[in-house]
Amino acid sequence: MHRFFLLLLTCCPLLHATAAKPNIVFIMADDLGWADVAFHAGSAPTPTLDKLAREGLELTHHYAAPVCSPTRTGLMTGRCWSRFGVTTPQSERALPWDTVTLPRALKSMGYETCLTGKWHLGSKPAWGPNHFGFDHSYGSLGGGVGPWDHHYKKGEFTETWHRDEELITESGHVTDLIAKEACDWLAARKDAPFFLYVPLTAVHLPVKEPEEWLSKVPAGITGAVARQYAACIMHMDAAVGQIVAALEKSGQRSNTLLVFTSDNGGSTAENNGQAYPADDYATGPLPGNNLPLRDEKGSVYEGGTRVPCLLNWPGTLKPGTHDAPVQIIDWMPTFCALAGFKPAKDLKWDGVNLWPQLAEGAPPPPRTLYTVGPNFKSRSLRCDPWKLVVQGTAGKEKFELYDIIADPNETKDQAAQQPDALATMKERLRVMARVDRDAVVKD
Repeated sequence: MHRFFLLLLTCCPLLHATAAKPNIVFIMADDLGWADVAFHAGSAPTPTLDKLAREGLELTHHYAAPVCSPTRTGLMTGRCWSRFGVTTPQSERALPWDTVTLPRALKSMGYETCLTGKWHLGSKPAWGPNHFGFDHSYGSLGGGVGPWDHHYKKGEFTETWHRDEELITESGHVTDLIAKEACDWLAARKDAPFFLYVPLTAVHLPVKEPEEWLSKVPAGITGAVARQYAACIMHMDAAVGQIVAALEKSGQRSNTLLVFTSDNGGSTAENNGQAYPADDYATGPLPGNNLPLRDEKGSVYEGGTRVPCLLNWPGTLKPGTHDAPVQIIDWMPTFCALAGFKPAKDLKWDGVNLWPQLAEGAPPPPRTLYTVGPNFKSRSLRCDPWKLVVQGTAGKEKFELYDIIADPNETKDQAAQQPDALATMKERLRVMARVDRDAVVKD
């Protein structure tokens, strides 16, 4: 049955396709902290991103999930990741086979689709991107891989490097390989609109940069780990620059919406619990920088979920900042609206179409942003001016309440001083959690 539905999804909307559809390039860094970029006062130079920020639109309150696979689930579906029971990094297949994903929706409108980078929604070739709407896929089926051997941890899913779901062996640094594949694919595009998704593995551990980039790190950044990390950020920035240059060379830049963001906040933990050979990474805690935000990757506080986000579309988006809260789940409804895709049935999106507020200046609607942390052991709810943070499982919860407008760094818990606001936010959370229980999707 689901194959018949997907056939209808793929074929029918083409009858109404128009020629004015924009290209979409979505670049996502891995574990990039709020202040890891120079345009947020980071110490490593990021000239490409700085230019995109200066000439584009920065979303100053863009939220992802606290960790990677949940963020990717939200991007691909327009729904809260917890609707699929996805709350942690996972190698098992994350999505039901018949899920109407973002690339499937865009393909139905005549788009060519490509993923080059990290999938992490199913680490076997049989669960890979080509089964969920991508015409072409390349990179890591699993999570962050060794930068030179392209292996993922140890065990069942170690062999993960692939092209179109066939495992391959290549030489070269992971950042260079992902960027080259993206540029080669862009160079081969002709008349059809396209969706290029580039989930980089930088700056996820393990980090081991070539001397070319280590030699460019400013002298003021000292220590082996800090210099490796800075080199990785700079290398990533250059890869983004290569993709922008490829768009310009192909004459597609003026008709391309480019988005850059991160899958979660930066990590400062030592090795992040990952078993890699000692010569494949710089040992010691990474200096990921989320300041002045609270906490880091894995947390539902701002430092774990509020991430850099830039939009750039020359001649269409005005430079500036957009300060209303938005979330990773908003991109599928937004891109589908730009492409003219109208679902044949209710896809139960939790996200909203951002385009009226981003490009047309419409007032942002009131939002309630719901975030589930790993294994449902933490949750948060933002409904301005309040943000509710819950730690612990049922019956053992600790509730915290912050005025996120006046106290964006979550320094003063107002739960005791604001009992009425706390009760209101707890009821909103109860409704969202009930939807979660009712909506978890299984095959």
